[in-house]
Amino acid sequence: MFEGLDALLLARIQFAFTVSFHFFFPAFSIGLASYLAVLEGLWLKTGNQVYLDLFKYWLKIFAITFAMGVVSGIVMSYQFGTNWSVFSDVAGPVIGPLMAYEVLTAFFLEAGFLGVMLFGMNKVGKKLHFFATLMVAAGTFVSAFWILSVNSWMQTPTGYEMAANGQYLPGDSWIAIIFNPSFPYRLVHTVLAAYLTTAFVVGGVGAWHLLKDRANAHARKMFSMAMWMATIVAPIQIMAGDMHGLNTMEHQPAKVMAMEGHYESHPDGAPFYVFGIPNDEEQRLDYAVGIPHLSSLILKHDLDAPLDGLDTIPDDEQPPVFMVFWAFRIMVAIGVGMLGIGLWSLFARWRGRLYEWNWLHRTALVMAPSGFLAVLCGWITTEVGRQPYVIYGLLRTADAASPLDAPAVGASLLAFIVVYFFVFGIGIWYILRLMSAAPKVGETGAKRGDTGPIRTAGITPGPTQNPGDPDVLPASKEEAE
Repeated sequence: MFEGLDALLLARIQFAFTVSFHFFFPAFSIGLASYLAVLEGLWLKTGNQVYLDLFKYWLKIFAITFAMGVVSGIVMSYQFGTNWSVFSDVAGPVIGPLMAYEVLTAFFLEAGFLGVMLFGMNKVGKKLHFFATLMVAAGTFVSAFWILSVNSWMQTPTGYEMAANGQYLPGDSWIAIIFNPSFPYRLVHTVLAAYLTTAFVVGGVGAWHLLKDRANAHARKMFSMAMWMATIVAPIQIMAGDMHGLNTMEHQPAKVMAMEGHYESHPDGAPFYVFGIPNDEEQRLDYAVGIPHLSSLILKHDLDAPLDGLDTIPDDEQPPVFMVFWAFRIMVAIGVGMLGIGLWSLFARWRGRLYEWNWLHRTALVMAPSGFLAVLCGWITTEVGRQPYVIYGLLRTADAASPLDAPAVGASLLAFIVVYFFVFGIGIWYILRLMSAAPKVGETGAKRGDTGPIRTAGITPGPTQNPGDPDVLPASKEEAE
């Protein structure tokens, strides 16, 4: 079945499929963990039952998302040994310890406090439970820290020494490896993207329930908090993206040339191409529609600044332009859309119509999955734009793969596709089902031993929970008395 196909291409497709599938879950859980910490903190401060209900509502969704993220991430570790053994051998002394630090810090931090967070609300004090929630949120950030440090080192490798056997070894300072030139920019950009992804999911769920019942206090709170996040974080993300782009132009100029579609150099100012069909064979952008000098203004803050093009890069050093060019534009378009809906919600809030404008709610509902698409497009821009290298400027992707036959790689790729869509498809369907049910007063939290999806979803026992339910806490000291 796979005879005649390229084993290297199949290995690349397999890793791209698994990492793209996996990244959806951390992109959501990083922001959702912080949102849960905010909800619980506000409940402890104000005693408002709505915050507690929302905490328990989103806690169930977080638990499923976190579990799917862990399971989908484990698979990629095996691929380093099966499909990319040469890369693991030569880069292992550098990236191996960094990934081990992620396990020893983030994973154990999350695993150690996750059980308390999920099941301990009535078994430990309120402050200790809140501390556990904070530690889980911190763990998701620490995990992103180490994983992005590894990936950033592959983008901008520093602090290494070359051994006689061809391995890359740590140099005199791990600081130079961990805090490589692109890492701070990529960490900020990725974490903000996770927060925006979560904000638009929460906002979309709130909008869904507002369209059905404008008076729903839980939906109002969700939507309001999500729109504040969009209003504040979207412009910050755009500025962070601009700084990240400038850093990329300094260290990976070919990637930026592909992002901009600049096959030719522009000595007197480069245009920003809004549309075009990249033609790698002819080295030109067909049907180009551009805004004169705007690219020079964005990248060098000077309308007439010269910009080099891919005509200065050897053909075998150029990344595939089509995927990079369009992935970048989709990501930017979504970012502008997020900014727009944030400003729209701010105007609606000022007019006192935040919960009344149905078109705002419908737009927020449509935008609910936009963060996932933006994150995926950003990841494609980063990883495809790095080609033809797996370690930029040092190790080519073609030289990093294991000596496998195409049928072996293709068979495992098919198995991944079938299993992933079945297992994680069910998980995503279940999450959507949980989201479709509106939060209720006295929302039931996650319960140890709950295995049935209906019971875990909190759909039963009905609109009013049993006051004797041990997972329902009083909203305040006064209610407890």
